[in-house]
Amino acid sequence: MSVISRPFKVLGIQQIAIGGTDKVKLQKLWIEMFGLELTGTYKSDRENVDEDICVIGSGPFKVEVDLMQPMDIEKKPAVHATPLNHVGLWVDNLPTAVEWLTQQGVRFAPGGIRKGAAGFDICFIHPKGNEEQPIGGEGVLIELVQAPPEVVKAFSALAAQYA
Repeated sequence: MSVISRPFKVLGIQQIAIGGTDKVKLQKLWIEMFGLELTGTYKSDRENVDEDICVIGSGPFKVEVDLMQPMDIEKKPAVHATPLNHVGLWVDNLPTAVEWLTQQGVRFAPGGIRKGAAGFDICFIHPKGNEEQPIGGEGVLIELVQAPPEVVKAFSALAAQYA
């Protein structure tokens, strides 16, 4: 496998999103049993989601865990249809990453770069490639999330310790 020079870095896991038909059941496990902290909620008719935003850890290394149920079980997107709905990755330069990945043949889901539920700029890599853009998530929806400066700095400092 050849080493490719890319103009951005994937820094770490920003979030995982868990979908189900009953958010109360998700809350029971993730908040009550595991002790995750509920930090916010998000509802969107357009995205058909009623979401609790929770966190594990703290500071720049905290990981968001989104507990999601559809607002209308009959509508798309069906946020519950794949229980592990998506994984979010911190990137140091989202616009550059999207531009470069698109040039490499990566297929992005409709919507482009936009504000996500937690307030960060985000976009999604489509779970499936197509003829025009053959590289997809091979069944996994992947969210790219613009890391704020303090997260970029923390990951850079951590990487320098092990270089």
